[in-house]
Amino acid sequence: MSLNAIKSIAEAEETAKTARAEAQSEAKRAEDAAERDGRASVEAALKQAEGEIRHMKREFDLKAEEYAKELASSTANKRAALRARAEARVGEAAEMIVGVIVGGVGGNNGERIVSG
Repeated sequence: MSLNAIKSIAEAEETAKTARAEAQSEAKRAEDAAERDGRASVEAALKQAEGEIRHMKREFDLKAEEYAKELASSTANKRAALRARAEARVGEAAEMIVGVIVGGVGGNNGERIVSG
């Protein structure tokens, strides 16, 4: 083999070695950039999800508060209606008790004292 051929082979090997090192370096930079971009994307997605969760929680809290108010109002209305019915019947109950006491047990011959 001639000296020029050996020099040519050595230069080709050196060029290939340099090209391989540059390619590896570029690949490492690309990998680092991709990882950095990926982490940034994940972080952005997490922040967005957290914001959506906060928004959904606020909406849920408002709906729960509204439902609680409706339930309390409904319960208060039912309680008032029951109280009114009970108060209306107190007089009837008192008349019946007085009738039993005054007339004795069975003293009213089976007649109803209270109408209704």
